Amino acid sequence: MASDKKFVEFIVDQIKNAGTINAKSMFGEYALYAEDKLFGLICDNKLFIKPTEGGRAFIKHPLEAPPYPGAKNSFLIEDKLENWKWLSELVRITVKELPAPKIKKPKKKP
Repeated sequence: MASDKKFVEFIVDQIKNAGTINAKSMFGEYALYAEDKLFGLICDNKLFIKPTEGGRAFIKHPLEAPPYPGAKNSFLIEDKLENWKWLSELVRITVKELPAPKIKKPKKKP
């Protein structure tokens, strides 16, 4: 089931204080980026955040689940979606721990 654009807009609005947030549509679902770092996914109208040690300590007892079949587990955020301060802090902590994105080399012309 594809995620609802209104749900995605709600989540992006909830975490807008965590920096410049972008949601990119991918196969009916959405990838969430901050500082060009992929930090989360929205799949089936559920928010998944990449697991980090800082995020785990902040959440304390995270619920983990794969965002789609065959994916690695992520933190499934369900009960704190209305708490924009908590959610923004989790995103800031997560993004800080994630590595910088790899720079893609331009393709050589034949």
